[in-house]
Formats: sequence, structure tokens, C-alpha cells
Amino acid sequence: MSDWTAFGRVDADGTVYVKTTEGERVVGSWQAGAPEEGLAHFARRFADLVTEVDLTEARLKSGAADAGHSLSTIRRIRATLPEAHVVGDIDALATRLDKLATLAEEKAGEARAAREAARGEALARKTALVEEAEKLAAESTGWKTAGDRLKEILDEWKTIRGVDKKADGELWKRFAAARDGFTRRRGAHFASLDSQRKQAQTVKEELVAEAEKLQDSTDWAATANQLKDLMTQWKAAPRASKEAEQKLWERFRGAQDAFFSRRSEVFSARDNEQRGNLERKQALLAEAEALDIDADPKGAQAKLREIQAQWHEAGRVPREAAAGLERRLRAIDDKVREVMDSAWRRTTKEDNPLLAQMRAQVAEAEDRLARAQSAGDARRIKEAEQALNAKRQFLQLAEQAG
Repeated sequence: MSDWTAFGRVDADGTVYVKTTEGERVVGSWQAGAPEEGLAHFARRFADLVTEVDLTEARLKSGAADAGHSLSTIRRIRATLPEAHVVGDIDALATRLDKLATLAEEKAGEARAAREAARGEALARKTALVEEAEKLAAESTGWKTAGDRLKEILDEWKTIRGVDKKADGELWKRFAAARDGFTRRRGAHFASLDSQRKQAQTVKEELVAEAEKLQDSTDWAATANQLKDLMTQWKAAPRASKEAEQKLWERFRGAQDAFFSRRSEVFSARDNEQRGNLERKQALLAEAEALDIDADPKGAQAKLREIQAQWHEAGRVPREAAAGLERRLRAIDDKVREVMDSAWRRTTKEDNPLLAQMRAQVAEAEDRLARAQSAGDARRIKEAEQALNAKRQFLQLAEQAG
């Protein structure tokens, strides 16, 4: 119904009345024109109220307006109706406003519940963030990861709304305390680490100095063991700062490389020399093994002595070949000795060249004693007597064995 004038009248003196279920009441006075114009004027006022109610209802139902604000508007309009200076269906509008008030109250309740839920969720989120921050501050040793996470927590914290001021303040104090505690603990850790690195740098500088002292050594075996021991100590020592560690390691490794490179060169030259010695000894051994010992024992013995002299002059050979070569040469020497001993036992005392040599040595010792006695030199006489007695004993033993 849009003709609100049906709910009012203007009497003869210009008084304007509105009709309600409770009867008529005065809403104003109209003296400016015809009664119809007066009713229309007050009906437009009522229409303005209806329009405001329409808008309030639309915004309430669409959710565009705050339900509590809408409820306040509805109550305000509803409260003005008993004395409103309007002409229209006030009873219907009152009924409509009462229903809207009920709807607004429901929506306001829902909104309050939603806000409480949101507030609870926000409180829970911030509490969880605080607890995480406190745990990181107390336990974490992953300093960069934990520091980055605390920054993320702060960024997330700023996006959370709805916590009441008191609870939010208390949570913030806990978070700030946790962050400060983490910062102090991290600072103490890195201060301690810096101290340890300085100590490590001192230790490694000493190891480097030791290594550099050894790099020119030619005591290959002992120095190699010393450098290996220094390497073991290096690995066991804590790390210095990154820059210092790298520079010290380059010096330490350089000293080791210098020593082992020189050792490698020396060993390589020695190996080449020993391989040459091996070839020479193999040729001498082939020559010795070709001797016809049975046919000419003395000649074989003499030749073997020449070979043995050259053998010793040839020098060292690789360790893995030395024992076999020596064993083969010793076998030839043993065979020569065996053949010579057998030939010696077959000769008479008179023909035995060794006995003849020993007799000559005895005769020479007798002459030396005679000359000493003629000279009257007591010291020479004593020495000559001792030498003669020794040679006579050896001759006697040889003649008995023969």
C-alpha cells in the first residue's frame, strides 16, 4: 500500500491526525493549503521511514551491515513510532520492525558468536606462535633457521586480529621475551664459537709451523710419520674461522706436498737406479751360474771372487728381488767351497798349498823374532813371540785336520 493518506485526516482547524489500532493521535497541524496536501506531506514523512526500514532490512539480510548496528537503527525507529509526526500504517510498520528486531538480534548473536570464535581462534593462533617462539628460544641450535622462523612468526603475528588488548599484551610480552632470550643465547654461542675458533687458529698455526719445518727434511721415513701424525692432530682440532682455516690449510697442505713431492722424486730416482742394479746383478748371476766348477775349481773360485766384488759394487736392488738373487749367488759360492774343500782333502800335506803358505808364514814369523832378539827390543820380541805362537798353532791344527 502506497497511499498512506488513508491512515490520517485533517480537521476543520488544520489539526492532522494519524489512525492506529489504539485510536487517533495528533501528529501535527497544516495551515498552508488544502487538507489533502497536509496529509500528503505527513505521508511522505512516513514513506521516508519506510524507505529507511527497507534499506536497513536489505542490508541486514544481505550481511552488508553490522547486525548490531542494524538492530540499533531498528530500535531507534521503533521507539519513535508512538510519537512520530507521520501519517501511514504505523501498526504494520511497528510489527515489521519488531520482526526485524528479532532477526537482527539473531544475527547479532551469530555475529557475536562468530567474533568470539574468531577471537578464540586468534588467541589460540597467537598462543601457539608464542609457545613455538619460546621453544625455539630455549632449545634450538639451528641459529639461522630459528632466526628466520622467529621473523616469520612476527610477520604472521601482525596479520592476526581480534584478540582483546589485555591478552594480546601479555602474549606479546612472552613473545618479545622469547625473541630476546634467543638473541642473547645465539650471541653467547657465537661469542664462544669465536673464542674456540681463535684457539683453533692458534693450534693450527703451530701445526703449520711444524709442518713447514719438516718440508725440507731428507729423513724420509721418520718425517713421513711425523707429517701423518700432524695430519691426525689437524683433523682432531676444531675449525678456525672460514678465511683463516682456508689459508692455514693451504700452507699446511703445501708443506706436506713439498716434502712428499721431493720424496717421490728421490724414490723414483732410487727405483730407477735399483732397476739398473738389478739388471747388472742378473747378468753377474748368469755369469756365475755358467762357471764349470767341477772342471776347474780354482778358476771358478777366482772368477767367483771377481763376480762377488762386482756384485757388491753394483749396489742395492728392489727389495722384492734381493733375497732371491742373494740365495742363488750363495748357492754357487757354497758349491765352489764344497768342491774346493773336497779337492783340498785329496792333496798330501806336502802338496797342500794352504799348508805350504802357513809354513812360510811360520818361517817368516821366526825370522821376525830373530831380528827382534838381535835388536834387543823387548816390545818387538814380545809381539814377535805372540805372532809366532799363533801361527804355529794354526799350522798344527791344519796339519792335524789334513
